[in-house]
Amino acid sequence: MATVFLAAAEALAQDQPASDECEESRRRIIISISDRKLAVVECGRVLKIYPTAVGAEATPSPTGVFKIANRIPHPTWYGPNHNVVPPGKANPLGTRWMGLTHRGYGIHGTNNQHSIGQNVSHGCIRMRKADVEELFEMVKVGDEVEMVAAPAAEMAWIFGTAAEAVASAE
Repeated sequence: MATVFLAAAEALAQDQPASDECEESRRRIIISISDRKLAVVECGRVLKIYPTAVGAEATPSPTGVFKIANRIPHPTWYGPNHNVVPPGKANPLGTRWMGLTHRGYGIHGTNNQHSIGQNVSHGCIRMRKADVEELFEMVKVGDEVEMVAAPAAEMAWIFGTAAEAVASAE
């Protein structure tokens, strides 16, 4: 079903008119926490949709509109009880960190690729290594990040709906 969502969103993205006056600052990242998906939208077009892991029930991902505050390749993880994990295979942040203006939260890689598609993080958005590295090259400090619990009707063109997925699968 996820493939159907992705195909539908990419097909719809091709139908979105491109603006001649589009500015790079019009890039947004929209995260559907309920769908565990992240979409990169620029000038009203969906450029890419990625699967993610989101916050666990006990430590949910925040909702709201934030901005990318910093971008760190090969980050060091500073955990509870003064745990420090340097860059490398054991690092829970993976190879990239994009911090949000909501302090302590960000979009990052993971050392547990099997967590993608699950509600398992401490609130951050986790991505597969190749995906987070690709996203890292696309975004800049200041880009808007909108995290929604469930996409509103006006976001159906990005993430689709279950009804649309069933109809297009038939």
